[in-house]
Amino acid sequence: MLKRAISTLVLWVALIVLLRYFGRPAAVLFTTLLAVLTQHELYGMLARMGHRPFHRLGLLIGAAMLLVPYAVRTLAPQYFITGPGMTASLMALAVVLCCVRLLSMRDPGKRFDTLAATLFGIAYVPFMFHFVIEIFFLRDATNPNQGLMLVVWLVAVAKFCDVGALLVGTAIGRHKMSPTISPKKSWEGLVGGVVIASGVGTALVHFFRPSGLYPENFTLLWSALAAIPIALIAVVSDLVESIIKRRADIKDSGNAIPGIGGAFDLTDSVILTAPAAYILFAYLLRLGGA
Repeated sequence: MLKRAISTLVLWVALIVLLRYFGRPAAVLFTTLLAVLTQHELYGMLARMGHRPFHRLGLLIGAAMLLVPYAVRTLAPQYFITGPGMTASLMALAVVLCCVRLLSMRDPGKRFDTLAATLFGIAYVPFMFHFVIEIFFLRDATNPNQGLMLVVWLVAVAKFCDVGALLVGTAIGRHKMSPTISPKKSWEGLVGGVVIASGVGTALVHFFRPSGLYPENFTLLWSALAAIPIALIAVVSDLVESIIKRRADIKDSGNAIPGIGGAFDLTDSVILTAPAAYILFAYLLRLGGA
């Protein structure tokens, strides 16, 4: 528990310093690094199950899916396809490339498993992560850093739901939520995690909205309510990783982060919450007339 707390604190300090002093370019590179590491660990677990994905090709496509739209948007905005459309095009291209690569496989009995595993890794990690980068660019007319702070809000809500569920579940958890997937999770912990996540998200808005770092119509009530579905989806995202790890017969996806595990163990709750948060934030900004 102590190692987990120290690692969490160090990561939060690093995130704040990164966003404060290096801004959006560094945030995009950091997001891409985390996504590639997560995808790498996912492919490793799929390989343990016997699926043999195209590891290097999948990672290359995944990195391109995150970096190419950002590069085009920054260096040649006249060619940028608005919103997530460019990434959807890259996802279609990924299917084509993987199918072409499939033709060179010598073992016909593994072709379908390899194709499915490779595309699942691309769709589940970099495609979902690109919504984080899309959020970086969301803002109203008052402050260009609002997108960065919206991501901070998302990460805080998702991760503090996990922390809150662990603390509350350890203290008073009695009723198992999903004993066959994650025996330590309880319904009491779920409720506690959602409440704590909602409180943390509301506190961020309370302290930083007056300085223009959150949209004006991102009210305390809106933050408290929006945090509930994000926290619940974060729990589902965590359970999905548990299913994958249990099938691969491993405890952690890696050992790079003391007390937490691997990159996948760190990013699991953000994978499914990123697109949901993007939809919520985009709707909020549209209501505000941005």
